[in-house]
Amino acid sequence: MFQIPIFSIWYLDTVVYFVFDLGFSILGLFAFFHALTQRVDAYTAIERMTKPAWLGITGGGTAAMLLFSPGGVGSIFWLAGLVAVLVYMVDVRPRLIEVQRGPRW
Repeated sequence: MFQIPIFSIWYLDTVVYFVFDLGFSILGLFAFFHALTQRVDAYTAIERMTKPAWLGITGGGTAAMLLFSPGGVGSIFWLAGLVAVLVYMVDVRPRLIEVQRGPRW
């Protein structure tokens, strides 16, 4: 009798999409809570947008990643949420850490 294996090559794309969705959604939650815990004056010190703006950007991006899937109908919204979260993680977060810790020698 022919049995279907538990892990088949036909389901590989589903597994990859699930891992991406889960990983980047966790990253979005981390970015939102990181933006939430930073001081208000740190955002003005790095001359970026205000804290409420970044809370809205990271919160909206995370919500888009949680509501839509990368391989589904709303994948463009998922991608826009991912870009918003990655901009915070790559550009804003390192500057916030540098301003609050001070320059390294």
